[in-house]
Amino acid sequence: MPRKTVLAFGTFDLLHPGHISYLKQAKRFGDQLIVIIARDINVRRFKHKHTVFDAEQRRALVQELKMVDQAVLGFKDDIYKSVVRFKPQILAMGYDQQPSTTEVRRELAQRGLFPRIVRCKPFKPHKHKSTKIKKRIRRRA
Repeated sequence: MPRKTVLAFGTFDLLHPGHISYLKQAKRFGDQLIVIIARDINVRRFKHKHTVFDAEQRRALVQELKMVDQAVLGFKDDIYKSVVRFKPQILAMGYDQQPSTTEVRRELAQRGLFPRIVRCKPFKPHKHKSTKIKKRIRRRA
């Protein structure tokens, strides 16, 4: 029987319990979890932010997590190319990830891909969210 592949995406800068929860939830949807790490250029382009760690450092950290089968860097020019490359049965998105599920579904349908898209639940978002953690660090510095 073929393995069910789940693809998850993210920046994963300052890895925290919210990220761990997201990836654990994602892994439960299949047998193999592949995590796509956002390139630095795409983080700047979409989030208008700089990361603390570069893409390769973030990839290496995520690869060390026991629920992650493979962590790879995303494509610089097209964020959907990773889905085309791996052809997962499931796309696991974070509760607040952009673009919208509708937009992702439409973009992938144009490429002939129809994975199931699931939204993972937040884990204490008032506390475990990268932007809030960075604000707490700045206040303490």
